Amino acid sequence: MSTILQTQEVGSIAKLLRLRAEATPNATAFRFPRATGSGLDSITWSELNAKACGLAAGLRSLGVQPQDRVALLCSTRVEWVIADLGILCAGAATTTIYPSNTAAECAFIIDDSGSTLAIVEDSTQQAKIAEIAAELPGLRNVVVLDAGDGLDPKSGALSVDDLIAQGADRLDEIDGVVNGLAPDDLATLIYTSGTTGLPKGVELVNDNWLYAAQASGELGILRSDDVHYLWLPLSHSMGKVLEILMIDAGIETVIDGRVDKIVENLSTIRPTLMAAAPRIFEKVHNVVEAGVQAEGGAKEKIFNWATKVGTEAAKQRRAGQTLGKALEVQAKLADKLVFSKIRARFGGRIRYFISGSAPLAIELCEFFDAAGLTVLEGYGLTESSASTFINRPEKPKFGTVGPALPGTEVKIAEDGEVLIKGRGIMRGYHGLAEETAATLKDGWLYTGDLGQLDDDGYLTITGRKKELIKTSGGKYVAPTKIEGLIKAASPYVSNAVVHGDRRKYCVALVTLDPDTVATWAADNELGAVAIDDLESIAKMPAMLKEIESAVDEVNAGLASYETIKKVSILPAEFAIESGELTPSMKVKRKVVEERNQAVLDAMFD
Repeated sequence: MSTILQTQEVGSIAKLLRLRAEATPNATAFRFPRATGSGLDSITWSELNAKACGLAAGLRSLGVQPQDRVALLCSTRVEWVIADLGILCAGAATTTIYPSNTAAECAFIIDDSGSTLAIVEDSTQQAKIAEIAAELPGLRNVVVLDAGDGLDPKSGALSVDDLIAQGADRLDEIDGVVNGLAPDDLATLIYTSGTTGLPKGVELVNDNWLYAAQASGELGILRSDDVHYLWLPLSHSMGKVLEILMIDAGIETVIDGRVDKIVENLSTIRPTLMAAAPRIFEKVHNVVEAGVQAEGGAKEKIFNWATKVGTEAAKQRRAGQTLGKALEVQAKLADKLVFSKIRARFGGRIRYFISGSAPLAIELCEFFDAAGLTVLEGYGLTESSASTFINRPEKPKFGTVGPALPGTEVKIAEDGEVLIKGRGIMRGYHGLAEETAATLKDGWLYTGDLGQLDDDGYLTITGRKKELIKTSGGKYVAPTKIEGLIKAASPYVSNAVVHGDRRKYCVALVTLDPDTVATWAADNELGAVAIDDLESIAKMPAMLKEIESAVDEVNAGLASYETIKKVSILPAEFAIESGELTPSMKVKRKVVEERNQAVLDAMFD
């Protein structure tokens, strides 16, 4: 399908939105949950553009000027999109903040970015800003998107409706502002997750996002009749690039950021496309596998047979081979008995999944492909506008993140670091000249990730430079690879952290998946109280034996210096709220190791 960016020069995201509204004014842009909580409402492209321009006029009435920064603190919902586009139509730049960020983290981002106004989701987020207001003398106004029963007059905050009404007489200014925007104008400030220090503000200009959308659109993945389900955080670069891509392509998106509603939404929305973090695919696979193991008997045998047959059939299809008559018959039966039921869990219409932010085990890619649910794994950084590499539908290579997008150059440095050059690369880190100079050299982005390119240009990420473990014997170990293998080997593991830097050997800390462990506990007749008590289950010798058995399977395929010698099960899952996970679900390795130092030391006694 042809998109706007493939046919004309645009120059800014705000201009792209206006062109989309002119091209397909009455087509559905987004569907979203009704305020009543039942069913979905919708908004057309012309209505979306009108709302964004109205909000932009309101911002102008408050004194927001071109290239000012406006903080946006909100979960994934249609109001986030309207606010973001409104900020851009006012000529300003959006400083994204995760709704899970603490008040102190919000204060740092707002102050560091120089944001003069904050748009917040509701009273909960408004209270967070009120708590830190005294630390932010540069923050002039607060606007609330969902005011609920009304705002406290003493708060000084405006509802979004009042903001739009206040700017009604400035609406005729917005066309001129949009026409004056340039490709190199700042559009977004996204702060890194801060796993290795203080967060850094990544400056991304209009052209960064337009390139990412245009190059992604050229891959032929999208169709005009696609229905896209968006639940990823829009504060994250991956969510943001999906927002711009859908505007360019004009494809309908159902937006609902409530993670606890994903399973329910899949069956009612019946999307054809969805992007997700690997943890979602791991969890679905684990629940299916644990349920089958609990059933045992004939059902488990049928599942294992179907998986073997389906994987082999999918492998031959990917290689362009014609299935033999016997395998074709078996594959159809496996699909009827097992895989059709798995597809139904996702609504029955999925054409492709897109996975990013962390590695997805090859075994899981093969399992989903066998089920007719191909996962296109990709790779990118906030510093490269998220969308940089992705597997191609016509030739996916599991275990790789695919080739670079059209127009992006890639090379591997002598020490194995992945270097990237192209239109998607950030302008720099906000206010950090030295850090920018250390990361951007001669136009190349030094990613900090280690990788290899095959003859077809497909990239395999082998580790991260700062996370490589060097044992006391001088051997280097890439922990993320082993952690992925452990999670793939056991349906009961939700996360794993491999430790061994300057130690004699490597060990692993694991957390349990409450859904699959509940199945295991019930099957082992541990009782209702124990089923819900992760801490008690973590202490059970039978559970440790189960996890150790999975780790032994992983060890069989590792070099001797990589093998995991001891395992400890932690009493609770990692969480964003407790600080072990970033908002994009990456494990904060240093935090986990510091909090469990005594456990780790005991494993080396």
